[in-house]
Amino acid sequence: MIRTLKLAASAAALLALAACGDNGGGGSASGTRAGIWSAGSSTVFPFATRVAETFARASNGAAPRVESLGTGGGIQAFCQGIGPTTPDIANASRQMKQSEFDLCAKNGVTEIVEIKIGFDGIVIATARNGNGFNFELNDLYEGLAKEVPGPNGTFVANPATTWNQVNAGLPNLRIQVYGPPPTSGTRDAFLELGMTPGAKLVPAAAAVEASDADRFEALAHTLREDGAWIDSGENDNAIVQTLTRTPGSLGVFGYSFLEQNLDTVKAETIDGVTPNADTIASGAYPLSRSLFIYVKKAHIGVIPGLQQYVQEFLSEGAAGKGGYLADRGLIPLPEDQLLAQRATIAAMTPMTRPAK
Repeated sequence: MIRTLKLAASAAALLALAACGDNGGGGSASGTRAGIWSAGSSTVFPFATRVAETFARASNGAAPRVESLGTGGGIQAFCQGIGPTTPDIANASRQMKQSEFDLCAKNGVTEIVEIKIGFDGIVIATARNGNGFNFELNDLYEGLAKEVPGPNGTFVANPATTWNQVNAGLPNLRIQVYGPPPTSGTRDAFLELGMTPGAKLVPAAAAVEASDADRFEALAHTLREDGAWIDSGENDNAIVQTLTRTPGSLGVFGYSFLEQNLDTVKAETIDGVTPNADTIASGAYPLSRSLFIYVKKAHIGVIPGLQQYVQEFLSEGAAGKGGYLADRGLIPLPEDQLLAQRATIAAMTPMTRPAK
């Protein structure tokens, strides 16, 4: 579900982006738009809205418009071109892909500034009063992949219906997992951090990786379509609510949403590690990830306040220890990384093309 933060702006706040120039892509340089516009990850959404509120109070202006479209949806919109019909910022719960960077370049978005704002973990949660799970990483692949190893080197439709059929140490409960859709960065990260390394621990799947990397990726990244995995939209709060109404079900979402709902849900361990601020920041928790915002350098100096808004993300009050983003569940960057990201913002240093 798209959630949008829009505060009324006066007519005087309408911004012309003619200075951005025309490009052959999807964005037009003509027209006007009110204020800063960011779009993307549902995980980054609560952090971006909190920064927007603080920025609006400090500037006595309209709060930036923040939309939750999923990482993929936000970057697609961001990459359509330069000008008022495209977002200034893409919020992302994973790094931009090479294909997305190339789409941006094709549409005239040639200088993109990548800023890491902190860390988050992907949790597998259940209702607080439900059974406990202690997943091993390979359980994720063996329980949720559409195809798993069968006889004589074949791969077959996943036959497991209960978790104890996957691992005798898990509860005898139906496999029913509510998670994000394909447009979500949380889904992308779950596939990369959970399903892929889990598949590598299964000998038959690991053998496929050694001989056919593309086939292995398809096996590891294709989730079940028989009702065991249920796409639940971009609204992580809806997943949390579903767990309390569906005994035995599990949900996949960001750690920040766990922090906000500890009275109703609990996180399950993976390889014996509980997700918390320390295990996520250190990388000890297997499903740890970094969060990003991507900024159009061409819009800096054209959209009033854009650079100041970006600076607010990594201000001491927001991103420092005890900052207001930590109160929302964001795990802060270590001091050296924080200083490096502030330097990137100050110089607006464009990113290089991603390796993949």
